[in-house]
Amino acid sequence: MKNELAFLTVAEASALLASGAISPVELTEQHLKRIEALDGDLHCFLHVAADSALDEAKTAQREFLAGRRRGPLHGIPFGLKDNYDTAGIATTANSAAFQHRRPDRDATVVRLLKEAGAILLGKQAMHELAYAGVSTSLPWPVPRNPWNEAHDTGGSSSGSGAAVAADLSMFAMGTDTGGSVRNPAAHCGLVGLKPSFGIISRTGVMMNSYSFDHCGPLTRTVGDCALVMNAVVAHDPSDPASIVTSQAIDYTDGLDEGIDGWTIGLISHLYERDLPANDEVRASMQDAVARLASLGARIEEVSIARLEHYAACKATIQRPEIRAEYERDLADRPSAFGEKFHARVAAGQHVSAVEYLQAQRERRRLTEAMERLFDRFDLLVTAGPYGPAPLIADAAANWTFDSPEVTVPFSVTSVPALSLCIGFTRSGLPLSMQIIGPHLGDGAVLRAAQSYQSTTSWHNRHPAR
Repeated sequence: MKNELAFLTVAEASALLASGAISPVELTEQHLKRIEALDGDLHCFLHVAADSALDEAKTAQREFLAGRRRGPLHGIPFGLKDNYDTAGIATTANSAAFQHRRPDRDATVVRLLKEAGAILLGKQAMHELAYAGVSTSLPWPVPRNPWNEAHDTGGSSSGSGAAVAADLSMFAMGTDTGGSVRNPAAHCGLVGLKPSFGIISRTGVMMNSYSFDHCGPLTRTVGDCALVMNAVVAHDPSDPASIVTSQAIDYTDGLDEGIDGWTIGLISHLYERDLPANDEVRASMQDAVARLASLGARIEEVSIARLEHYAACKATIQRPEIRAEYERDLADRPSAFGEKFHARVAAGQHVSAVEYLQAQRERRRLTEAMERLFDRFDLLVTAGPYGPAPLIADAAANWTFDSPEVTVPFSVTSVPALSLCIGFTRSGLPLSMQIIGPHLGDGAVLRAAQSYQSTTSWHNRHPAR
């Protein structure tokens, strides 16, 4: 069993830990051994916190023996995208400008996960400051897709996606501004949730865009995603965007109750006309939608604004926001930032205050139009980030920024959107679908994803390593 511990889901490992069949130390050691054996090729981690992870595992083991189990994540090893502050552990956001930065306190999400008993394995690679795309000129190597190491993992939570797919961490926390949780989930065959805006605190997370940044989990299964959500969703007064809810939500509640009788809107024009996808994406979407219909959902075509409309709105808001966030650092030590980050952030200088305000007003109109759709539909679906994952060489050579992406409409409108695996290409790389719900409808999104995943086996595949 010890050789197979890393391949367990969070839920499976949690049950074994609770029964005493395995220990937190065994589980953590197995993951650290896999990191040592495989990460030299995959480059998922910027920093492995082996000593502190083992200390936390030993503490968890003592608590289990004393009958003090904190909950389902107690003793579960996880990883963090390297823009989450970790007390005493470097938090660099994959930028040389911050390579010596060591925060003195944990981000709120990190604190909540530690309170739940989860064990931090280390900090995972990402695109520079979650913005600069794939670059081979940074101090750290580019993460590689465990399904095929010549291919990209998707970004900007790139190392997190690769680590969970390669069974180096049981789950990870990423950030999603325009698709940065959903992209690596799609390219690595995982579940990735961009939750409703405001339900997970961003305090202690290095900012990209105040208007669009979301924290979200990457997991192998929908059930695991729900367990992580239970731990990290909480009001945080230190985050001005944090929402006060009337009561705590259990995202596992009703997860297996199905979608019979639900009405789901299919936004096919995004991948058929606005940004035409390849034949494999279209075929996998056709099969996935048919599967949802077989589960009792009524599928109806629906249209939203054109994809480039959302992309232009997002870029006009995001560019000056990230420029303002790092303007002093850029002035003080310009040579410490990567070439791609400089090129992309420079566009923020040319957005006027009037253009920014107009884009924020347009965002409000797009959001209201999206909200009205949920008067007619329980959920929406469309393609996830298009597979197959590109070659790393091609992604590194790409200098096109802010082009339309199929994830962006749901970032602009702040609604929950989940990416999950719906098949593989002929070359063996994952394909994905997005499931979208109304604001604060994260539970319904998870329930539909669970309905689909419970009748398929894509999530049971592991890369051959």
